[in-house]
Amino acid sequence: MEAYETAVVLRRASTRLALRLRAERTGDGLGSTGVAVLGQLHRRGRLTASEIATAERVQPQSLTRVLAGLEEQGLISRQQDVEDRRRNTIELTPAGRSLLREHMKSSDDWLAEAIAERLNPTEQAVLELAAGILDQLLDG
Repeated sequence: MEAYETAVVLRRASTRLALRLRAERTGDGLGSTGVAVLGQLHRRGRLTASEIATAERVQPQSLTRVLAGLEEQGLISRQQDVEDRRRNTIELTPAGRSLLREHMKSSDDWLAEAIAERLNPTEQAVLELAAGILDQLLDG
C-alpha cells in the first residue's frame, strides 16, 4: 500500500476510534480543548500558555478562556516564572490530575476490554507496536 492509501486508512480508523472513545467517556464538561490542555500538562509537566498552544497547534489567545475555566475549577494553577516575571507557568493540580484520570478511565476500560476480547496475542502486540509508531509520527 502506498503512503497516501495508508494515510487515508489510518485517518479513517483513527477518527472512528476517537469518536468511539469520546462516546465512552464520562461527561464532565471539560470539552476537547480542556482535555487536551490537561493531557499536555500531565505528560510534559509545567508549561507556559505559549508552549501548550504550540503543542496543540492553536493560537495562545484561543486558550485564554479554556485556561481561565480550568483555573476557576481548580484543575490548573498558574505561577509567575521566577526567571521571567512577564511569563506565567501552568501546572496540573491534584484535582486536575484526578479528574483527567477519571475522564480517561471509562474509555481506557472499554478499549482494553475490546482489545482483550477481539484480538489474539499477535494482533495485540502489533497494535502496541503501531501505537508506539503513531506516537513517534505525532511527536516528529
